[in-house]
Amino acid sequence: MDDYVRNILTEWKLSEWINTFKDHEVDKESLFCLEDNHIAALIKKVGPQSKFKYRLKLLKEEQNTTDPETSDSSVEVCPSTSKTNDKGKRKSNLQGESSKSPARKRACEDIQVTKREVILSKVKNIMSCVHQKLPNQDDKFNKFLKKNINDLETDKMEVVGVFGRTGAGKSSLINAVIGVKDLLPCGRIRACTSVMIKVKANMHNPKYEGEIEFITKEEWEEELNHFLEDQEKAEDYQDSVKKLSALYGKWRKKSLENLMEDRYFREIPEFLKSKSKILTKDTAEDLSRELVKYTRCVEDAKEVKRGYWPLVKCVTFRVPENRRLQHVTLVDLPGNGDRNKSRDRMWKELVGSCSTVWIVAEINRAASEKEPWEILEESYSLMGNGGECRQIHFICTKSDEIGGSGNQSAADVRAQILRENGQAKTQVMAEFSKLKEVKKQFSEECFKVFTVSSTEFMNKNSLNPVDTEIPKLKEILQDLNDWHSETFNYVSGARGILSLIQGASIREGADIKKTVCEKLEKNLSDELDKVKKPMDETVMAFARCLSEGVEKSKSSCEKVLKTVLDPLSYGSLKCVVEKGGIHKPTSGDLININMKLSSCLTDSIDKEFKKTFPNEGKRKPFNGVFNAFSLGTEKLMTNKECENVKLQLTFLKTEEEKMKTKLNKLIRKRKKTIYSILTTTIEETMKPCYDRAKRFGGPGILKNMRETIETHVHDSKDVMFAQAKDAMIKQLRDLMSEILEKLESTMQESIELSLKTDGVSIPDVSEQLELVNKHYNEMT
Repeated sequence: MDDYVRNILTEWKLSEWINTFKDHEVDKESLFCLEDNHIAALIKKVGPQSKFKYRLKLLKEEQNTTDPETSDSSVEVCPSTSKTNDKGKRKSNLQGESSKSPARKRACEDIQVTKREVILSKVKNIMSCVHQKLPNQDDKFNKFLKKNINDLETDKMEVVGVFGRTGAGKSSLINAVIGVKDLLPCGRIRACTSVMIKVKANMHNPKYEGEIEFITKEEWEEELNHFLEDQEKAEDYQDSVKKLSALYGKWRKKSLENLMEDRYFREIPEFLKSKSKILTKDTAEDLSRELVKYTRCVEDAKEVKRGYWPLVKCVTFRVPENRRLQHVTLVDLPGNGDRNKSRDRMWKELVGSCSTVWIVAEINRAASEKEPWEILEESYSLMGNGGECRQIHFICTKSDEIGGSGNQSAADVRAQILRENGQAKTQVMAEFSKLKEVKKQFSEECFKVFTVSSTEFMNKNSLNPVDTEIPKLKEILQDLNDWHSETFNYVSGARGILSLIQGASIREGADIKKTVCEKLEKNLSDELDKVKKPMDETVMAFARCLSEGVEKSKSSCEKVLKTVLDPLSYGSLKCVVEKGGIHKPTSGDLININMKLSSCLTDSIDKEFKKTFPNEGKRKPFNGVFNAFSLGTEKLMTNKECENVKLQLTFLKTEEEKMKTKLNKLIRKRKKTIYSILTTTIEETMKPCYDRAKRFGGPGILKNMRETIETHVHDSKDVMFAQAKDAMIKQLRDLMSEILEKLESTMQESIELSLKTDGVSIPDVSEQLELVNKHYNEMT
């Protein structure tokens, strides 16, 4: 057995089988000769065995690809469609592009992707080997190196949220863009309004896999009890009847205790144990058929078919060997306002994490249909200032169904379809321009319209695939997936760590190390001051905006409250108070008293918030102030006197970039909490009056509930809005302090370890550094 096999097994997280491979003398050459029976003899457990077979298959494919290290021609085998500058940004080679057939272009893209995979795999192997060779000493330097090598792995995942009513063509669209025809069931079977569906790549084995996540038994009991106690007056009576009929069959005249008996859940023991259920199939069609009962409401003329979807929170479809999904998750999102708290919480988290949102509607009603525009108006603040969304795509489906007649030629039919598609795009853009509140957070540049035909694309009938616009959506997924960025970040980080290790082995130049260290520490102090001042100014700007918002809220809140309460019936208001001020009726607009009361506060800071925490374009948080942070390492590297510390300076430059990436990630996460704090603070203040209101009964119940809420708002307004303002300012200051602390502590530690550490017991990595430098230069 050689280091190559040992490193491969370690990287694939199969290190427990190293001794077995060693006993059977499996080296690099014999590794590639292993047959299925050999693998079965080496690895007895089915799970690790299937993982090993899948990874070995990919590795063989890599070995069959032209090796960039040994062939000059492989450096540019076709015009590049990948990102090739030092920040991982995609270059476009437009010259001669039009002469390429789509098939040839895709082949070139696949070659580029495969080359990046080869580079990434090689550098990972190098770093795995270096990690193993580091001494088992518990000193600060070795611990730092091991941690940084482990931290090279990224968990980048872009989320694309897909909204739209049942029947709009969401499932067909998702199947088309990922290129798997039978994954999500299409047709007349109604998708369940409460079940979220995720589609992502299967990175564990070459099978189609489904994971079903259930709500808890306690949550189902609470939902069931609410319906049984007040079923005749429940607004969602018909939906609840369908749920109970699907799960139990005959359920009427049965008690809560009886309906919660374990015998009803024998086929899904995972529900009783609060565990996920995993299904694995060889084909997409088999998996889809198996998962229907967990995702779809199947009805015939007489009854609702048996199914477990009322208990399901989320179903994840995992697709093998799908590069477009490697760092992208597609999420079919139901409407909001679910009674179940964990479903509602997951819905908000997913909407807030979407970098792209697809709103799907049939083309013949896209501009006029109410539902897609309601989705946008109800969710834009969660997507924009309260989330990560950079782009909204309004997708008009079934574009091949709007034109043509039996007497027209194919060319005339195509021309008419394209003309009517263009008209549809114009109408949708006109509707978007009317949404003034949405446009405060999303400009027209962020909003694009597509007219697609999934059927035409998959079946390759009369339309050119380009006319279906599915290829455009595929390109969007490819850009989001951004394989090059992940590869570049890993290679750049590995180069930095190896530079640090090699630099630490150089004992000469103690004086220059001391001089450079002092210079860098001075630069660090100066740069932190440059960051702190504009961040303080930003917080003060928020305070001014919020002070205005507080005064407007105090003067208008009672009038705003009446516009919400007066139209509500007893049933609607009862749902509102039981759900903490928020209710989404089966039909009609979302009711959210807390958000209405906080609207003047959020309006007051929306513009400043978007400026401070942008989602779109090249703009960075806090006006890019900490992205401009620099220790001046590049300038020092050009100084001949610093030749002996050039490796350490290379490492520090890498650390700067890594730090900025981490801070951007931290800010993206924290901005959501900061933005929502205005509404959540008011929600907490309002909770006591909702609790009082929902206890009323008997005559005058509607009047009593209204008066309880109105009195509470009147008595609390002088304090409630000021508390919300203070909560946001505190969170902004906390974030600012955390950014400064992380910048200072991380960079100070990196300076000390790189320039105040030498002579330690570490391996020589000059060869590894040379190889990684070569890969790094290929990508810049």
